[in-house]
Amino acid sequence: MTDPTFMRREIAEIPAAVRRLLSEADADLAAAGEALRERDPAVIATVARGSSDHAASYLKYAIELTAGVPVASLGPSIASIYHAPLKLARGACIAISQSGQSPDIVALAGAARAGGSTVLSLTNAPASPLGAAADRVVDIKAGPERSVAATKSFVTSVVAGLAVLARWQQDAALQAALAALPDAFERAIACDWTPLAEALDGQESLYILGRGPAHAIAMEAALKFKETCGVHAEAYSGAEVMHGPVAIVRAGFPVIALIARDAAQASMAESVARVAGQGANVFATASTAGATTLPFAASGHPLTDPLVLIASFYGFIEMLARRRGLDPDAPPHLKKVTETV
Repeated sequence: MTDPTFMRREIAEIPAAVRRLLSEADADLAAAGEALRERDPAVIATVARGSSDHAASYLKYAIELTAGVPVASLGPSIASIYHAPLKLARGACIAISQSGQSPDIVALAGAARAGGSTVLSLTNAPASPLGAAADRVVDIKAGPERSVAATKSFVTSVVAGLAVLARWQQDAALQAALAALPDAFERAIACDWTPLAEALDGQESLYILGRGPAHAIAMEAALKFKETCGVHAEAYSGAEVMHGPVAIVRAGFPVIALIARDAAQASMAESVARVAGQGANVFATASTAGATTLPFAASGHPLTDPLVLIASFYGFIEMLARRRGLDPDAPPHLKKVTETV
């Protein structure tokens, strides 16, 4: 029997990493939430790349749904290449990076701070350059992550952001849902998506659909298909896919619908019906007409339910990579810390 991959081990560590974050970083999470409450920002900017940018997209939906504050993603090249000043005197900035080392992320966080923003960094390396560039630093407590494909650091980045949001908005229901997440992740990791792996044998292209926070999870899932399996996967909103991309869906085309237990569930069911009607082979994380149901672990809260889905997906994609004879720990042309300008 071969040893488990680093990716598999790190997926298994997600529940413990979340417990560690919520207990050991509680004071920093509370201080960051208080800083945002005192700031009362009119807008929030996010700074991130790769999986961290998908975490930022998740937090964008969560903040806009909960606090009503618009959130915009800033392109790091604004600072690192174009050296353009920013006007963020009434804003806050959330910068996310597992390593905290990429020069363009650090430069943009610095530019946001110079432009008057309060900067919060979420990083696995609080003593990193990104930590130094921020007003408030939250250690996401993921622990060492050796697989190139981020898993537990993505999850703890989102959980850290949600925990700050819960304290900022004094949202007791969200805080309770976060406290219950480790158990939900344990259940999610145990979900078996083998039928999806069998359906993807011989397939090299697919769509992944989601709405709201689940759209950010779809983007993360699409990246993991590319990183670990060399499969061309594209993520779309369940609504956006109808504005052109649905045209290429034909008989047997694989579609994964990441459906959370939230206000978008009915609209996602409509999207599934549309693509299934065109002959797509649809798998969904809800019992939905026209789709094969994938097992899921419900979290009991609309802002955490989509996040739990990624743990089930991570287990699946690690297995799919090995099924295809690939090493998910060492994708070609990639390295763990990516430093771009």
